[in-house]
Amino acid sequence: MKLETERLILRDFVEDDWRAMLEYQSDPLYLRYYEWTEGKPEVVKQFIGWFLDHQKQQPRIKFQLAVVLKSNNQLIGNCGVRMNEADSQEADIGYELNPKHWNQGYATEAASAIVDFGFSHFGVHRIWADCIADNVGSAHVLEKLGMKLEGRLRENKHFKGKWWDTLIYAVLADEWDSHKQNNPVQWKELKD
Repeated sequence: MKLETERLILRDFVEDDWRAMLEYQSDPLYLRYYEWTEGKPEVVKQFIGWFLDHQKQQPRIKFQLAVVLKSNNQLIGNCGVRMNEADSQEADIGYELNPKHWNQGYATEAASAIVDFGFSHFGVHRIWADCIADNVGSAHVLEKLGMKLEGRLRENKHFKGKWWDTLIYAVLADEWDSHKQNNPVQWKELKD
């Protein structure tokens, strides 16, 4: 699976991607909104193993793709859309980027493509996402996608010695169609 946007390629992971993922998952800026306190090779390899397993599903209901810069083929993060069951009417998205590439529109570009792909590929009614409430950058990306804040789960996660609130966002298929009229999403699926 490979999607192309203006500046990015979203592609299936390969085993060797773990080093690039470990690099950004070891960055203190990245780590501040996650439970772990350091990037560990064995954990990153396990993540990539899950993503490789998703590629073998029939039908495939989970697409967690590496986000790669077209300009230099550098892996800078990942982005995905997932359903829990093949006949589900909703899916969720998630994304993460190397902090060195924050605030350049890459997360919004990748997430826009993955939401549009999710609606077109799965035909679901709703796509949702959550984020730690303190992670205003991630919340801003979700809002730029036209997602609506549906709720705030108060102190539902505990890590790094404190309780964290989680925000839940979602967009419905008809809302996404309206959003795209004012915010065109440009991506295409590439054949291998």
